[in-house]
Amino acid sequence: MVESSARGRVNLIGDHTDYTGGLVLPMVLECCTTIEGDDTDDGRWHLESADEPEPTRFAVSDVDLHDLRPRWGRYVAAVVHEVRALGVAVRGFRGRVTTTIPIGSGLSSSAALEVAVARIALADDSSRLSDSEVAQLCRRAEHAASGVPCGIMDQLCIVAGRPGHATLIDCHSLDLEHIELPDHLEVMVEFIAPRTLAGSEYADRVDETRRAEQMIGPLRQATVADVEAIGDDLIRRRARHVVTENQRVRDFVTALTAADDAEVGRLMVESHRSLATDFETSTPMMDAAVDRLLATPGVIGARMTGGGFGGCVVALRRR
Repeated sequence: MVESSARGRVNLIGDHTDYTGGLVLPMVLECCTTIEGDDTDDGRWHLESADEPEPTRFAVSDVDLHDLRPRWGRYVAAVVHEVRALGVAVRGFRGRVTTTIPIGSGLSSSAALEVAVARIALADDSSRLSDSEVAQLCRRAEHAASGVPCGIMDQLCIVAGRPGHATLIDCHSLDLEHIELPDHLEVMVEFIAPRTLAGSEYADRVDETRRAEQMIGPLRQATVADVEAIGDDLIRRRARHVVTENQRVRDFVTALTAADDAEVGRLMVESHRSLATDFETSTPMMDAAVDRLLATPGVIGARMTGGGFGGCVVALRRR
């Protein structure tokens, strides 16, 4: 019996910065996706899902992602394809997928599935790849399977994250640092509305930040003064969010380490307001949920988390 599990993730601060090589601060959750099954010699993958009615079946040596049904199987097949591209002889596999990550919640259910599949497909070859290489493999698979030009945050946090710690990731260098959460704080995650990034305005935001970089250079190196020189109001607002969000991540880590709850909370709220106004990825339901959480006794800060357009909000609360 082969078993592979990968956790979901929530992002404490630093959204829509990863695909411009910026800073993010996610952490892994207790919920996870698990694959159990056995290797086979028939050169085919056959996975059933506890949450989807139709299984996925495909030949390891002949995968056409565009025609593959059901759609969730494309993530599996894309990972297998990327592993084979490394020269790894991927065996057949028959098994079952279960998950405690709410699908469409913005807690990286697709990335968790990718990482769980990669760990099975790589098998004995996994030791030759670093965490960042496995994450990049899974990110390429996500791009191929969904068409969403996501950054590296989800996959790298899931591969390298430690329970009870946030993972500070520089999405340009892929350097990371594990930041222990203070004992007096707990993380609250609340699911608000289903969402999918495929077909959303996510790709538009990626394009808008690229247009900003064509004007002022890499946003990870830009200043607020650089941003204010952008003539196009929409592009200026998109760039302003990214540049100020990168600084908020730095300031958040400093405040978290110093147990400065007031500053931690202020930065979370400021991040949400920036995502809602400058980046326009929040919704009225998400805004209302954040306001409600901020009025809850013990909560020091709250914000939307993930790609936006629905999903979850995250809050920090004193125990």
